[in-house]
Amino acid sequence: MKKIIAIALALILMLSLCACGAKEAPAAETKTFIMGIDAEYPPFSYIDDEGNYGGFDVEICRAACEKLGWNFEVFGVNWDEKLVQLDAMECDCIWSGMTILDSMKEAGYVLSAPYYDSTQVLLVKADSGYTSSADLAGKLVAVQLGTSGESLLNGDLADLAATFEDVITCDSFLKCFTELDGNAVDAVFVDLPVATSYAAENEGFVIINENLGAEQYGIAFRSGDAELCAAMEGAVAELVADGTYAKIAENYPDIINNLIFLGQ
Repeated sequence: MKKIIAIALALILMLSLCACGAKEAPAAETKTFIMGIDAEYPPFSYIDDEGNYGGFDVEICRAACEKLGWNFEVFGVNWDEKLVQLDAMECDCIWSGMTILDSMKEAGYVLSAPYYDSTQVLLVKADSGYTSSADLAGKLVAVQLGTSGESLLNGDLADLAATFEDVITCDSFLKCFTELDGNAVDAVFVDLPVATSYAAENEGFVIINENLGAEQYGIAFRSGDAELCAAMEGAVAELVADGTYAKIAENYPDIINNLIFLGQ
């Protein structure tokens, strides 16, 4: 009898050890993708009336993360320091109506295919009487720091900038528009979709019908993150294929005609 009990106890011990060894490995932690945005860049990225992040780019990124099974977070960058913050790993990408620049490619950043065709324009008060860039000779023009607009005024459009009394730089488009509204400047040099959105929501402002610099928007990733970029592009391509991309775009009629369907 004692022998039988001993054998039974030995079997129980063996089964217990097997059970311990057969435990499933802990599940891999779900990736969290952090999207870096300019929180004052409607209609692509902004904070809505309820304090939530919104905008076309934000909606697309959120939907792409759902496709990939990733957690989604938003990080508001200082636009003039966006690449420094990207390199510091405060976010995984810069995706906020960001112009694709050769200088970024040369610096080694991984850039997605373009998804939007844009241009630079001048926003003025409706009663200003200004109808062309030439009318702003000797006037004050505001532009956001770190934008393609600032680069253009310092580069290809330097001759135009030289006709202005001065170019005033602000750290956000909202501050540029506030300066214009308060008559501290005579115009704002800004991306067309941002100017269109602002003029639609605020009476008394018009866009001078003059395109001053063609550009395309893309997504920037750190050097070495080509696989991450490819994964995000693949997810966006799925959104295009299943109609989600177009459905989201319908909420942003001011930009829909200039969208390039990524992956198509």
